[in-house]
Amino acid sequence: MSRLQELKDVLENIRSAWERNEKAAMVMQIGVKGSAYRLPGAKMMMAMDGRMFGTISGGCLESDLYGWAEKAMETNTCVTLQYDLSENEIWGLGIGCKGKLDISILPIEPDDEFWMMTNQIIQKGQKFTMILDVSSGKGLIVDKHGNLIGNHGSVPSEVVEKARMVMDTQTRAELMNLEGKRYLIDAIKPSEHLIIAGAGRDAVPVVELAAKAGFSVTVLDSRKDFNNDRLFPLANNLQRSPDEIDPTEYTGSWWVVMNHIQSLDEKTLQVALKSDPRYIGVLGPISRTTEILDTIGEDFNSGPIHSPIGLDIGAETMEEVALSIVSELMSVRNGRIPAPLHGKVKIHA
Repeated sequence: MSRLQELKDVLENIRSAWERNEKAAMVMQIGVKGSAYRLPGAKMMMAMDGRMFGTISGGCLESDLYGWAEKAMETNTCVTLQYDLSENEIWGLGIGCKGKLDISILPIEPDDEFWMMTNQIIQKGQKFTMILDVSSGKGLIVDKHGNLIGNHGSVPSEVVEKARMVMDTQTRAELMNLEGKRYLIDAIKPSEHLIIAGAGRDAVPVVELAAKAGFSVTVLDSRKDFNNDRLFPLANNLQRSPDEIDPTEYTGSWWVVMNHIQSLDEKTLQVALKSDPRYIGVLGPISRTTEILDTIGEDFNSGPIHSPIGLDIGAETMEEVALSIVSELMSVRNGRIPAPLHGKVKIHA
């Protein structure tokens, strides 16, 4: 499973390269055996002028990859590479991850119909599955209804059915070998919608960290002097009070309630509970949340309420509290019980 926002950002940076009259390529990690910095499906952009966006390895492979990307862009030919990071004689001082990585470099031209169609479906913000022929770079899209978009004549039906089947369950992109070819099946999912109720100073680092962690963030606060693009450039600014919004428009959203005004928190919690929420976190002590719930006639069994919000990491400053909150959001999103990595054999289990 890959995040729609990462693919969207990579394609936007590719378009920026075209505007500079530079060729550009998408670099994708398509396979991993053993340990790796990122999972299959990770994407980045490389342009002929040396500019890059995103990361595959955290910095240890990108310079070598760029040399291959230059050749791929010059010839407009897809390149597939394998790196064995356990070979210290080749990789110098010894890279932390010792896995074997399969990486594909796909030069993309402005008139490529597949990527134009991909961009169109990305703008809709809907889930889809992307199928790529690794050797040719040709692609096919399976939309959220299971319909095929693109030239599917050369893609075996078994691959298409696999792409349909994993759209909701895939946790990482996967390769399928069939008829002497390798196909990458990559389920693309939109970011989780996170509503942060309250545009106080302490919401600023929460919004910034959550956006960088891949959430699509909306700040809910009617105060235009506090809730605006200048203070929250990475979020949508919903300048309304909680009782002015329709909860059905935010079905399945994530909520962080941090108005610092109890009456507003009560109204927010009422709306959030009616939205069939994925998560609700309430800032402050549990006694306060209990009082809020009693006032609105609800209890902790009314929904996925987390109070106090955040992980217990000894946070005190606004930035530390933001780390605590976003860390909990990530753990819930990824289905993890927070615990130290110390002693774990596998990180991406």
